[in-house]
Amino acid sequence: MMMPSDNGRGEATLVTALPRPGLEVRSRATETGAVVCALAGDLDIETLASAAETLTGLVAQRPPALVVDLREVAFCDSSGLNLLLRTRIAAEKEGLHLRLAAVAPTVLRVLELTGARTVFTIHETVEEALSA
Repeated sequence: MMMPSDNGRGEATLVTALPRPGLEVRSRATETGAVVCALAGDLDIETLASAAETLTGLVAQRPPALVVDLREVAFCDSSGLNLLLRTRIAAEKEGLHLRLAAVAPTVLRVLELTGARTVFTIHETVEEALSA
């Protein structure tokens, strides 16, 4: 997308605004009834709604295990972290096992910097999380 901008000298220039990636949310049930919710894209204040709605709905279904696949999350801000923490608390209240799997390095860094890594069960792969 091209947007006009004033360069400070009264001349108009064009600034290219790169589109922000959205967030794709996919979920699937396994043969054992566990559910995997895969997130792909940016997990931030602008894209959070679909993930929040899906995760809330999945917790309400009370599967035997809920795995959040974060392999394709490119960016996670504090609102994304807050969603993961709220989902963990809601799952715990329902007696569900919430596991994070294939956590992208950018998300892992946020978890480490905030100390939140210690409150999550984190697995290297979705398959490992499902068999835990």
